[in-house]
Amino acid sequence: MILRILDRFEEILISVLMAAAVILIFVAVVHRFSIGFAADLVGFARAHDIAWLQSAARSAFKAINAIKLTWAQEACIYLFVWMAKFGAAYGVRQGIHVGVDILVEKLEGNARRIVTIIAMSGGIIFTAIVAWIGADFVYHVKHGGQTSPDLEIQMWLIYLAVPLGSSLMCFRFIQALYLYLTTGYIAHHDHGAVDGLEDEADDLAKGGHA
Repeated sequence: MILRILDRFEEILISVLMAAAVILIFVAVVHRFSIGFAADLVGFARAHDIAWLQSAARSAFKAINAIKLTWAQEACIYLFVWMAKFGAAYGVRQGIHVGVDILVEKLEGNARRIVTIIAMSGGIIFTAIVAWIGADFVYHVKHGGQTSPDLEIQMWLIYLAVPLGSSLMCFRFIQALYLYLTTGYIAHHDHGAVDGLEDEADDLAKGGHA
C-alpha cells in the first residue's frame, strides 16, 4: 500500500513539475512576443500617422510590459532540476535508463547474476553517497542564508532536490536489487510500448518480405 502511494506520488510530482515548466515557458514566450509585437505596432502607427492605433498600441505595450516575468527562466531551471532528480528515480523503477549491457547479455548463469548484482549495488552505493553529500551541502546552504537572484527564495529549498531525489533513486535501486534476488526479474523498457516503433517494425518486416 505504501509503495503504491509512493509510486503514485512520484508520477504525479513529475507530471506536475513538467506541466508547470511547459506552461511557464509558453507564457514567457508569448509575453516576450507580445511586447515586441506591441512595440512594432507603435512604430507602424507612428510611421503612418494613425493616432488611434498608436495610442492603443502604446497602452497595450505598457500593460504587457508591466507584467514582469524576469523570474520565469530561473523558475523553469529549478523545475527541471527537481523533475530530473525525481525522473531519474522513476527511470530506475521503470528500467528506462540508458545502459551498456553488451557484456551482460553475453554472460550466462552465475556470471551474469554476479555482474548484475555488482552493477545494482554500485548504483545503490553511488546514489547513497550523492544523497549524503547533498544533505550536507543543503545543511550548510541553509545556515548560510543564500537566496536566489530573481525569485528570492531560500536556495536550500532548491538544492533539497539533490538529497531527496538521490535518496529515492537509492531506494529504487535497492527495490530493484531485492526484486532481482527474489524473482530474477529486472525492470526493462518495452520498446513495443512506444508509439510508432511497433508500426515501423511491421512496415520493415513487410518490406523485407516483399
